[in-house]
Amino acid sequence: MTSRSRFHLNRQGRAAHVFLIPWQLGFLLVTAVPLLASLYLAFTNYDILNPPEWTGLENFQRMIHDDQFWASVRVTLIYVLVSVPLQLAFALLLALILDRGLKGLAFYRSAFYLPSLLGSSVAIAILWREIFGDDGLINKGLALIGIHGESWLQNPRTALATLIVLNVWTFGSPMVIFLAGLRQIPDELYEAARVDGAGVIKQFRHVTVPLLTPIIFFNLILQTIGAFQTFTQAHIVSGGTGGPANSTLFYTLYVYQQGFVAFDMGYASALAWVLMVAIAVVTALHFLVSKYWVFYGDN
Repeated sequence: MTSRSRFHLNRQGRAAHVFLIPWQLGFLLVTAVPLLASLYLAFTNYDILNPPEWTGLENFQRMIHDDQFWASVRVTLIYVLVSVPLQLAFALLLALILDRGLKGLAFYRSAFYLPSLLGSSVAIAILWREIFGDDGLINKGLALIGIHGESWLQNPRTALATLIVLNVWTFGSPMVIFLAGLRQIPDELYEAARVDGAGVIKQFRHVTVPLLTPIIFFNLILQTIGAFQTFTQAHIVSGGTGGPANSTLFYTLYVYQQGFVAFDMGYASALAWVLMVAIAVVTALHFLVSKYWVFYGDN
């Protein structure tokens, strides 16, 4: 390599670093520094008004005896384990229907994707509260057939179910990804399956699902992480309390209560780090198990 070539490459490298400075500053000031600060605060007693006081592992030991903490863990796990599979199943079903060549596919794809953009917004959470409230649309519809329904949001047995339905309703994002994956499956494979006498169900089981497993895995990772971080819906529907009877006390909502209601920033930081580690562990387990059911083109 000539000296002129090396000079040209060094010049390009300097230019690249200059253009990366805004991103690097953003990462440092918005992500890295707050992350390290929260890690330090997780080992302190900090109420915002007074300087942090080092307490070691006290915040983490406190979680073991915190009934509210375990209630939030239970609610969050139920939400993740129920809503994510239902959402992915519904998204795949709609993707299969749209993949059959409906007229106006672009319109339907956009219309079905819209809930994913709005599902975590405050406006939709308020709308959901009106739909499932005591005088909401659901109970008005039941009244037409002579059934008097109670408030779905004030009943501990049904409050969480309404939020699960809301998450399933935001199926648009995984549906679009599924649809893109379905379009990549060669028609020749379906024709070969039909020649061998495979019906629609067998084609789905032995052709569609195996070739779609990388897409299923991708959606599973994204939606699981998103479900663990759900906050807005539970906060708006329950008024920030996680009620009734802690039935909508999501983990992130409990972190918010400790940090911005009780001003116990040390404990809130410890809770946040436990959540981050839990998400990392769950994601790692997904990758470990994926080798047994995810099939790539080179397998």
